Amino acid sequence: MAQRYPDRLASSYRAKWPRIIGAVLAVAACATGCATEAADTAEPASATVPAHETPSRTTPSTTAARTTAPELGTQTPPVAPAPPAVDPFEGMALIDHTAWTDAVDGPRLLVFPTQAGRDTTFPDSVHRAWQEVVDDSTTVDADTPGMYDQFLCHWQWARVVKPNKPSWNLEPWRPAVGYQETVNALCNPGGPER
Repeated sequence: MAQRYPDRLASSYRAKWPRIIGAVLAVAACATGCATEAADTAEPASATVPAHETPSRTTPSTTAARTTAPELGTQTPPVAPAPPAVDPFEGMALIDHTAWTDAVDGPRLLVFPTQAGRDTTFPDSVHRAWQEVVDDSTTVDADTPGMYDQFLCHWQWARVVKPNKPSWNLEPWRPAVGYQETVNALCNPGGPER
């Protein structure tokens, strides 16, 4: 069926991306934000009796309520580790090289990240990586808002969804629709990659 109806395969593939991205966003949001509010408002689990209460005035039911562990499913999930404060890949290239090719729709810039570029979680590393792309590219077509949005989309999502993809393909002919619309288009605004 995939050979006779390639458009069905492509639409099935494209239909899965929003669910994958939604799931990744939900996990990331929960890992970074869900635990902090619950942890800030939770009471300590240990049974500490205030100095003004004597053991004779403390009832067994209040003591038991203070010392029992929370019910299953109400425990806060572990908090994701914070991004590093110092760039662990400082001084290392994040982009191995770039190469311009001609595709069916027009020119395409192939961006080949290094292993450090795939592994880094340092918040500002994306800016350094983009500068490496612009510096390595031989034309001014690379340094445009639409190309940056495609690169940022690949930096944020392709590293998670397809971590071993050899190159990230950026096309200057694609419309500059902003980062969120670029993500909604699976990093390829204006049509699928061919």
